[in-house]
Amino acid sequence: MTNGVVIIGAGHAGVQAAASLREEGFAGPVTLVGDENELPYHKPPLSKAFLKDAQTKPQVLRAEAFYTGADIGLRFGVRVAAIDTTARQLTFEGGAKLGFDRLILATGSHPRRLPLDGANLAGVFSLRTVSDARAIRDHAAQAENVVVLGGGFIGLEIAATLAAGGRKVTVVEAQDRLLGRAVAPAVSAHVAGRLAASGIRLLMRTTVERLDGENGRVVAVTTSAGEHIPADMVLVGIGAVATTELAEAAGLAVTNGIRVDPQMRTSVPEILAVGDAVNYRHWHSGADVRLESVQNATDQAKLAARTLTGHDDPYTAVPWFWSDIGDMKLQMVGLPGASDRAILAGDPAENRFSAFHYAGDRLTAIESVNRPADHMMGRKMLAAGFSPDPSDVVAGDLKDAFARWQQGE
Repeated sequence: MTNGVVIIGAGHAGVQAAASLREEGFAGPVTLVGDENELPYHKPPLSKAFLKDAQTKPQVLRAEAFYTGADIGLRFGVRVAAIDTTARQLTFEGGAKLGFDRLILATGSHPRRLPLDGANLAGVFSLRTVSDARAIRDHAAQAENVVVLGGGFIGLEIAATLAAGGRKVTVVEAQDRLLGRAVAPAVSAHVAGRLAASGIRLLMRTTVERLDGENGRVVAVTTSAGEHIPADMVLVGIGAVATTELAEAAGLAVTNGIRVDPQMRTSVPEILAVGDAVNYRHWHSGADVRLESVQNATDQAKLAARTLTGHDDPYTAVPWFWSDIGDMKLQMVGLPGASDRAILAGDPAENRFSAFHYAGDRLTAIESVNRPADHMMGRKMLAAGFSPDPSDVVAGDLKDAFARWQQGE
């Protein structure tokens, strides 16, 4: 390969793809392209620890010496304007060109825009990059009243962090419960109860009519019910959208993400895609999914590197995810999908329990609050295809039940 492999996107997926290509023995050129000038960094801390301390710096994914030592070319602070699949060439904004033999798209996702009057006022933020996090941190230092739009993971993580720092925080959620598309009702209710007890006001089944401003700065949020909520800072966390514009313009198949096969190949075989921007048929659930997690990004990147070095393994990683919201560590493994019941283990009153999802007799997912052992066992059980009897779940007998199953008993 004269031009080697070019990777668009320098987040978790892109950096892992570059590293894994070298680990798999790929000796040709590898170039990592990113639109930020920062050395690639961990994203999860941005909504939590990074906001707490003005002295905290981004946690880099790899030291700069790694890229030099692995002979990985870096093109940072640039944006790709177009992909020519026939000529196998990228065009950057400004007109520069870069050829490739194989291309990996790790373009990720971006925050959904708020389609309301006032969305562009100063003091209105969303979180994607470390620059966003710095701006939020700086503004929060002077803020008193904060309104968070959206009761998903990012919104709740930020809400809990800012409330712990002394701000008056209101969360506005259009659905009837927090984390409604992600966790069981029992987990939603528990999270809501803990956040409310910490002083955060929760407005459910509530939409926003507009953001009100004075002198170009946000001063309040007006709900569709007519309530006027004071706000000198608004965080927009209403979901993320797959960044697929380059792929679509290049003619790749896109359906709620860039479509890939089990080896991460797109509809153009020389181009692979990994991470938050990817839509694929999940091996366990049988459903088409697009997952936004560090685990999914890194595991898909590892597989893409194997595909490009002559292997044909399908993607069968068990999905898992975590979120730190106040004093709650939520850990999720598997996909609830078509589950029809949830079995609880542990005691929500002690802020320590798990919800085990079943579709019939088949375990599909586990959501844990401060129960890491359940999460780790869940990863093993789902990977092995083992579904514990609900009585073993309630009794806390997972380890022994799994061992008995492995021994054929």
